[in-house]
Amino acid sequence: KDRISYFYDGDVGNVYFGPNHPMKPHRLCMTHHLVLSYDLHKKMEIYVGIELCSSPFFVLMNCLNVSFTLFCSHWILQRPHKAYPTELAQFHSADYVEFLHRITPDTQHLYASELTRYNLGEDCPVFDDLFEFCQIYAGGTLDAARRLNHKTCDIAINWAGGLHHAKKCEASGFCYINDLVLGILELLKYHARVLYIDIDVHHGDGVEEAFYFTDRVMTVSFHKYGDMFFPGTGDIKDIGDREGKYYAINIPLKDGIDDTSFTRLFKTIIAKVVETYLPGAIVLQCGADSLARDRLGCFNLSIEGHAECVKFVKKFKIPLLVTGGGGYTKENVARCWAVETGVLLDTELPNEIPDNEYIEYFGPDYTLKVPNLNMDNLNSKTYLSSIKVQVMESLRAIQHAPGVQMQEVPPDFYVPDFDEDELDPDERVDQHTQDKQVHRDDEYYEGDNDNDHDDGGH
Repeated sequence: KDRISYFYDGDVGNVYFGPNHPMKPHRLCMTHHLVLSYDLHKKMEIYVGIELCSSPFFVLMNCLNVSFTLFCSHWILQRPHKAYPTELAQFHSADYVEFLHRITPDTQHLYASELTRYNLGEDCPVFDDLFEFCQIYAGGTLDAARRLNHKTCDIAINWAGGLHHAKKCEASGFCYINDLVLGILELLKYHARVLYIDIDVHHGDGVEEAFYFTDRVMTVSFHKYGDMFFPGTGDIKDIGDREGKYYAINIPLKDGIDDTSFTRLFKTIIAKVVETYLPGAIVLQCGADSLARDRLGCFNLSIEGHAECVKFVKKFKIPLLVTGGGGYTKENVARCWAVETGVLLDTELPNEIPDNEYIEYFGPDYTLKVPNLNMDNLNSKTYLSSIKVQVMESLRAIQHAPGVQMQEVPPDFYVPDFDEDELDPDERVDQHTQDKQVHRDDEYYEGDNDNDHDDGGH
């Protein structure tokens, strides 16, 4: 039986990108409450702060300062750590990290040139608690990677992670810090080869770019390509360079791809990739904007089709780090990631959603299933066959799985450059109080009444 570690900090769901912005981090709270309502937490090690449990029982136990381990052995009294600036600077430039730490909505008017340099603006706005938001989701992915490295779990889940567009020195596509690159760098301390798989509708450009010149990471991205679709990269001809030639694999797809076409192509390619590359660990980015009915997506996958990819990767029995990513119809994002948590636990969820704090957002039918759209699949069999042939040719060009010389393993944690007081979790506002404050009239309409705009997208 796989040992699953699950990382969640409810503060990550309380940030607000601004009115009309498609990114709604509160989808993470909705996901977490679905996980709880289906009792999936009872089958995992849950790394959260104790104040994140708002049921009367947990509130009482918290007030009485009673250890949860007496009652509920799967709850861990350790929230995911907030990544230190020095950890973020293992990939990002120190000046960019420092700028994210310094900038606030009240001071951004003083930094016009820096905002342009670091690509902060309409897509990547400055909002309250921006840096803490980055620290939380990056810290979750780093903690997940370290649990895998120390073999204390087989699968680690951080739905808050997966922000794959961020670059070394700039924000991009709603992403500020690239937690995936940081997590992969952590895994590389213990594993000679790491495989990165991305099923977000958008190309995983930030991760590919970070490892484009190395054979120690193979990146495989399935995404929409063409028609000026963001980010505009990910052509099948982009295969890596220098030592990394043939170690970047891009599967450019067209609108309307359905479950059958997508899963067949996915399984064929990933099976050959794993056979050829022999990764020591896998990172799977599960962006849910590849689902049908996503506000910014253009694919026609059901949750079952999306989850089938997760199920397939799990079967390899290779240490697996699973993250979220895109996804802009928030109730469907929550449905998808709850189902995929179940898949990773070998647990099939009943279609009827149990009562939970966000149940009203899953109406009118209150079920998990998301029906496909009646739309054309522009990916012909001929086109998909040509994609498969080209990918297989690239894989044949790899003689064997690359090795790496043994060396001393670097330490897990870096010296923090924050004052201890700044990192004290006890100073935070009670999570239940924050949950009650986060509801905004302009953010929580259901379905087509939501004010998200369909233009643009990441």
